[in-house]
Amino acid sequence: MNAGPENAGPEEDENRTRARVKDDDSPARDDDSVLEKFRRKVRSRARTEPAADTRPPASVDRDDEPAGDEPASGEPAGDELASDDWDDGLIARRVSEEEAAEQAAVMETRLSGTPAVTPLTYDGPLRSRLDALRELVGLSRTRLDSRTLAEAGRVLDEAAARRKLSGQHTVVAIAGATGSGKSMLFNALAGVTISETGVRRPTTAAPIACSWSDGAATLIDRLGIPGRLRRRPIQSPDASQLRGLVLVDLPDHDSAAVQHREQVDRVLALVDAVIWVVDPEKYADAVLHERYLRPMAGHAEVMFVVLNQVDRLPGEAAHQVLNDLRRLLDEDGIPLGDYGERGATVLALSALTGDGVGELREALGQFVAERGAAGRRISADLDAAAWRLRSVYSTGLRTGLSEEARDEFADRLADAVGATAAGEAAERAWLRNANRACGTPWLRLWRWFQDYSELPTGRGLRAPVDEEATARQRVEQAVRTVSERAVSGLPAPWAQAVREAAVRGAQGLPEALDELAARAGTPQGRPPRPGWWPVAVLAQASMTILQVVGGLWLVAQIIGVMAPNIGAPVLLMSMGIVGGPGVELSSRLAARGPARRYGLEAERKLREAAAGCGRAQVLDPVAAELLRYREVREQYGQVLGTTVALR
Repeated sequence: MNAGPENAGPEEDENRTRARVKDDDSPARDDDSVLEKFRRKVRSRARTEPAADTRPPASVDRDDEPAGDEPASGEPAGDELASDDWDDGLIARRVSEEEAAEQAAVMETRLSGTPAVTPLTYDGPLRSRLDALRELVGLSRTRLDSRTLAEAGRVLDEAAARRKLSGQHTVVAIAGATGSGKSMLFNALAGVTISETGVRRPTTAAPIACSWSDGAATLIDRLGIPGRLRRRPIQSPDASQLRGLVLVDLPDHDSAAVQHREQVDRVLALVDAVIWVVDPEKYADAVLHERYLRPMAGHAEVMFVVLNQVDRLPGEAAHQVLNDLRRLLDEDGIPLGDYGERGATVLALSALTGDGVGELREALGQFVAERGAAGRRISADLDAAAWRLRSVYSTGLRTGLSEEARDEFADRLADAVGATAAGEAAERAWLRNANRACGTPWLRLWRWFQDYSELPTGRGLRAPVDEEATARQRVEQAVRTVSERAVSGLPAPWAQAVREAAVRGAQGLPEALDELAARAGTPQGRPPRPGWWPVAVLAQASMTILQVVGGLWLVAQIIGVMAPNIGAPVLLMSMGIVGGPGVELSSRLAARGPARRYGLEAERKLREAAAGCGRAQVLDPVAAELLRYREVREQYGQVLGTTVALR
């Protein structure tokens, strides 16, 4: 169909206008009168609005260019529109004159140039929770496997991706079972037949998007919906009520085709909200409740549950079925948004008769106008991810290593190195030195003979060689005991990390304790002497002198060198014989206190040394792991948006 010279101006306007249309290919129409009606409408709009034009949305066949791409410059001429039928990529059917008029009314208006898109902005608490989750994942990578952190990573990625996209649009998916009427409801909201309906199952084979305003191309790109499956609603006063809405019709979630179910699961993870469409026959379907509604109970604020096909229910049956649906949702743990409370919106309607559709449109309009669905969806995803991680971050039990457990560990190490035996040996050494210094020469000579005649047994300061294995076992038992005390109340991954830290610290601990016992347990030199020792030594020497003088005097009298006087030498000898043991006994009694203190001091030093060694090699690494868990748990509390009580 060639344009004459008299129509050159309008035809050029039409071609320029059509070059700005969102999609390239136009549906073919076989009725010339319908075509002329459509062309007159285009020319009229071109005269009044030369910068924009409209055309039927069902005319999209191009897969490789999203809705937001720049329009092509070469559009088909008017004679190329003459064809037998048209195909929108999903539904192939003949267009009658009435359908063509309807499609002409459903035209997508696109202003010249790309509209500015305002990115999504999260509120302060949600940003803090996302930052806490990011920090939590970073702190946990060395303790948890990647599969455990996969969901948290997905939430962070999706939150970052959604934040870069339009904050003025709300993406809502319509989901439902086979035959629930979700496509009919989709068409009712759009005001025009966009998604095919019928008795053939499955009818919807791929997601179809309908946007009520410009600027949503990148959002639809994120859903993976090609350009040929993107539509615009009929331009009517009701359409402005849903400005900012991007509605997506999904395949059946219970479709026999596996790829359909996979598409449903994929898109549901990306949209801002979802409208679940149920019918009176399958509203209690176990697949719907167990696979979708119950796991998504935390997403109630971005969920609509619509009971469709109520026109099939007689009398009060619709109210009874709706009440039973509410009961099932309550059992699923889904809070209902009744009486101004936050929760799922539950409605009853008939997409066929239009009864109740206006109420849903009004609820959707208010929901979209709030511009908060995307943030609430991310927050719900964050809650779900945090709840799945609860078992690896919190058990609700008291955690940490008590002072009692630390002291018990130190006592076990002290027993392993023989701190008590070392103190007793030091006490005996002090007493032995006191006896040697203050005892009678005859007893000292006798003790020297006994020490010389006996072989050394190794008793006293260090554990005998045959007890080294027992000491090693005591050390290992002490490490196991303190590690079990430390992991009490910890989640399994962190308990394992604490045990590994304790085992690493226990390596070489027995040898270090043996070296420490040899260095700290053996007294250096002779024990210190108290001030009364010289007096006791002088007194003992005096008693010895009396014994010697008295004995020599008595011998001299016996051999006749001196005059007989037996009383005096006997008295001197008696004084020496009695006084010497008396001085020794007195010194021994006086030495008990200092010897005891000396032994306790030696035991204390060895205990402190053993405790320090155990603390450096075992307790400090264990405490470091516990501190890391404490930090992680605090981050987990911030992810939950609450303060976790740390005990």
